[in-house]
Amino acid sequence: MRTDAIDVEERRLQGIDDPGQYPWFKERHRVFPAVFEERNHEKIIDLSAGVGCAAARVKDQYNPDILCNDISPTCLKLLRQQGLGTTSFSIDDPESPFPFPDGSFDCAISLVTIEHLTNIEHFLKETNRILAPGGFLYISAPNYAAPEYALKLFLTGRSFHDPLGPEEERYEFFAHIRYFTYKTLRDYVSSLGFALDTVYIARPEGSSRYLALRERSPWKALAYRNLMTWRHQLLSPRWASEPILCYQKATTPPRPGLRKVVL
Repeated sequence: MRTDAIDVEERRLQGIDDPGQYPWFKERHRVFPAVFEERNHEKIIDLSAGVGCAAARVKDQYNPDILCNDISPTCLKLLRQQGLGTTSFSIDDPESPFPFPDGSFDCAISLVTIEHLTNIEHFLKETNRILAPGGFLYISAPNYAAPEYALKLFLTGRSFHDPLGPEEERYEFFAHIRYFTYKTLRDYVSSLGFALDTVYIARPEGSSRYLALRERSPWKALAYRNLMTWRHQLLSPRWASEPILCYQKATTPPRPGLRKVVL
């Protein structure tokens, strides 16, 4: 995250003294560590780990050596409260390499981070460098070609995020500076030494938003879950609002074909 967005992040997290109070648990967090499948990662870095929604699940259910990076003081405090190892360095400074030797990790996680960065080529090249040969990167970003975003833009003429809206909308308006689609993220990361292995798509099941809907109306929640599951299973990942792309550090030419997994 850019350093000038930290104040926005800190205001958003004001009053959250326990990770259990975090109101923005997403499906992208829920599917970890299931997305690892049988890859047997041993040393993992979570780049811009936030309050540790994904990292804590990895630690509890997978128990690898995991290190979490962030530059938000509140995030670092909440990460440490959960017993997660932390480090703090800018991933967006082209003059500063990541503070690790080549090949230090066999897995890197980067969830909704790249859209916050100015120097995205530096970020991906450094991530590639600190991965061991054959290491994996799990990366996601909002897919602004998905109906959830594109229809709002088309029907209302308003931007993707509202600077005068709820706290999360204001945060995303001020913090996001890159607007990827599935295809642009897929192709851009592939151009920098990574080969796409699998795309994971999370259906509605355990996010804060879905659980709130289920509390209000179990039938609406069930209908929504079934509709979205059908959509994800039948349609291309280009229609998913936030697919998680799993890349392998490219030591050989990419394999033909692409796996899609709905979790």
